[in-house]
Amino acid sequence: MSNTAWETLSNQAIGAAGIVYFLALLVHLAEWASLRQPATARAARTSSAGSEGSEGDVLVATGPETGEEAPSTRTAFLARLGVLLTVIAVVAHFTALVGRGMAADPNRVPWGNMYEFTTAGTFVVALMYLLLRRRLKLDWMAPFVLGFVVATLMVAVIWLHSEVAPLTEALDSYWLVIHVVSAIIATGAFTIGGILSIAYLVKLRRGDATSGPLTRVPSLAVLDRTAYRVHAFAFPVWTFAVLITGPIWAHEAWSRYWNWDPKEVWAFITWVVYAAYLHARATAGWKGRNAAILACVGLATLWFNFIGINYFATNSQHSYASLGAPVVERIDGAPDVARVPLH
Repeated sequence: MSNTAWETLSNQAIGAAGIVYFLALLVHLAEWASLRQPATARAARTSSAGSEGSEGDVLVATGPETGEEAPSTRTAFLARLGVLLTVIAVVAHFTALVGRGMAADPNRVPWGNMYEFTTAGTFVVALMYLLLRRRLKLDWMAPFVLGFVVATLMVAVIWLHSEVAPLTEALDSYWLVIHVVSAIIATGAFTIGGILSIAYLVKLRRGDATSGPLTRVPSLAVLDRTAYRVHAFAFPVWTFAVLITGPIWAHEAWSRYWNWDPKEVWAFITWVVYAAYLHARATAGWKGRNAAILACVGLATLWFNFIGINYFATNSQHSYASLGAPVVERIDGAPDVARVPLH
């Protein structure tokens, strides 16, 4: 296949992935909607099922319109269908990433600009959800994860998309694989942990619901414990990316381990916030609401660094990695970046 064909395949696959993610989101929303059963109707069914009525009464209580069996079966079917669609979307998403890398000349990893970083990051979020779904009982998270993935992919395709281009000299290094893979894995895990923390705050505000979709969300104690476990996994990976591989690569590219670049500063701020989160839980016994709020602050700094800093920073040496801009030489001989519009 030619490079143009690979790029076309990548664009079509990312579009297909977005559509299937959206369909999966709709299916899971329908699954949640099937759980909205008024308390009076549920009480009436319980009373009918427990009474010694005629056979006809029992049929009314368990029929397809009002009974427990039909909604339960329908809900289970929608849940399985939603997971199947998510798996299909993840496969299409992976195909898009492979096609993006194969479209470059020479072939490379698909992490050369902000569009590619974002599509790779959303892929890891969706994949991590599928991998942790059974282990951590995260089926209830499907609408939140898919909503995030669909929204972020829309931003990537509409505002961040750029043509395939060779890697700049500073990016053409094996550290690209080591540094970016660890950063993306940590970003995916932090995002899952952030969604858990947001769900905790929502359920805390709404109280213990006895009916409706919130009954699917685990208890506050389970949400708090699961969020901590996910963050505890992500933090060492982020540390490896930000404080080890990042400075080493910076020294190799710019002859300095630390440049006070906006991207570096915000990555360190993110590290400090999550370090404070884990430290507070381990030493001060911070749990529940305070920990969840701190985790949400960390998530905000993470994604601001990931995408937002590229819109507000005018002097970032990481601009070439975000916008695909070529590296040029300043008059003083230090490497700089020629900034180009996103589109």
